[in-house]
Amino acid sequence: MAQHESAPVAETGAAKVSLPTLTAMVVGSMIGSGVFLLPRRFATETGVLGAIIAWTIAGGGMLMLALVFQRLATRKPELDAGVYAYAKDGFGDYVGFNSAFGFWASACAGNTSYWVLIMATTSALFPELGDGATLLSVGLSSIGVWLFFLLISRGVQQAAIINRIATIAKVVPLVVFIVLAIVMFDTGYFADNFAGGNGIDVGSLWDQITGTMLITVFVFMGIEGASMYSRYARKREDVGRATVLGFIGVLGVFALVTLVSYGSMTQGDLAAVDQPSVASVLAHLVGDWGSVFIRIGVIVSVLGAYLAWTLMAAEILYIPAQASDMPAFLKKTNAKGAPITALVMASGFVQLLLIWLLFVDDALDFMLDLTAALALVPYLLVAAYGLRLVITRDTYEDGRDRTKDMIIASLAVLYTAFLVVAAGLDKLLLACSLYALGTVLFVIARREKGLKVFRPFEAVLFAVIVAGGVAGVVLLATGVDEIDHHPEPDRYSVVHESD
Repeated sequence: MAQHESAPVAETGAAKVSLPTLTAMVVGSMIGSGVFLLPRRFATETGVLGAIIAWTIAGGGMLMLALVFQRLATRKPELDAGVYAYAKDGFGDYVGFNSAFGFWASACAGNTSYWVLIMATTSALFPELGDGATLLSVGLSSIGVWLFFLLISRGVQQAAIINRIATIAKVVPLVVFIVLAIVMFDTGYFADNFAGGNGIDVGSLWDQITGTMLITVFVFMGIEGASMYSRYARKREDVGRATVLGFIGVLGVFALVTLVSYGSMTQGDLAAVDQPSVASVLAHLVGDWGSVFIRIGVIVSVLGAYLAWTLMAAEILYIPAQASDMPAFLKKTNAKGAPITALVMASGFVQLLLIWLLFVDDALDFMLDLTAALALVPYLLVAAYGLRLVITRDTYEDGRDRTKDMIIASLAVLYTAFLVVAAGLDKLLLACSLYALGTVLFVIARREKGLKVFRPFEAVLFAVIVAGGVAGVVLLATGVDEIDHHPEPDRYSVVHESD
């Protein structure tokens, strides 16, 4: 999950930056905590060949989505509330609300995964913390949630210093890992892991590829942040160049971290290492100091990311409330100017998710996939909105760039639709349960405005979401695993007996 960082040029007002600086800002907005989890997540699904194909698909698709965001930022500058504003303008109030709520829930789920990762990372020193979802871990994480709430509610709106420290903490360990893994690369392991299944059961190549898609979405989350920097560009054409260059750089880091790990041990052993798996792989290669080095970087990076995404989660509720698309109580700010009610809701939801994880196996993987699944619909709606503008010629009256943008938007729609299918029906149904609960906020907002709650189409959509949500809860409660293809029989099932 990428980290939305405070723009470093914000301190200088209208200062304009060069292409290299703009590219670095794009890179910083996309590299987050998820990269430290890639070796194990990929190894549980696929071998080298599947990983190469998966990163090719994910890289191409996410680049198209990034370019859609960049074009929408230029063509619809008045829509400054991101995924929510695009979905509302293109498809109506209820769809726009769901886009905002889904992205908010995704941000909160991602924040929950941060605490699980912190505790799992620290368990090397304190084994009682286990996989990050023990009773002790949840208790300590809960304390952390509300300490951060107090910090942010006191007016810590600009996190530039913390984010700079976090950027160094995540980039330097990754560079060291990649260099050492290349130096100690074992071609024998790599060759044996190439087709997949070296010490682990895998499905068909198609199943292997689709099994990696959610983690690729997770690590690229925040890609919409690249378009936020367009106003800082010294030259308008630098925005597109920085987006492409920064994205290629980030994709290279993600792919390298994944692929060099296949040259360190068998796929079966790689799939069994503890998370953060980058730390475990480096410890295997160079000893315990490698694990400690990576884990320190992970903790600092994740804490910085948590701060940034907590601010983002509050804004996702606060901005629609300003337009009366969320209940009025979410507009409330405290004396420090912090959106206090939205912060309470964001922190409270993270708290509930932490408690929920006490009853779920493989807590970290479960929360990573839920985070990505909740973000898929908002991303699909953004791509569809970009395509709609091209088709209706909205902002394309002169015909310039229409053909090129038609291709980009069409590919983005195809890719995000593919992600929805690849995610698996079980995760989408579970996401529906959260969308259904969130509709309560939409109903309150509509009644406050004295408007009819649903139009006919929206009523049908709500009924479909409720039906899907009920099915998702039943599947989770009965311990039924992924409906589609996953080879691990007990993954994500609810725990019915104590360990």
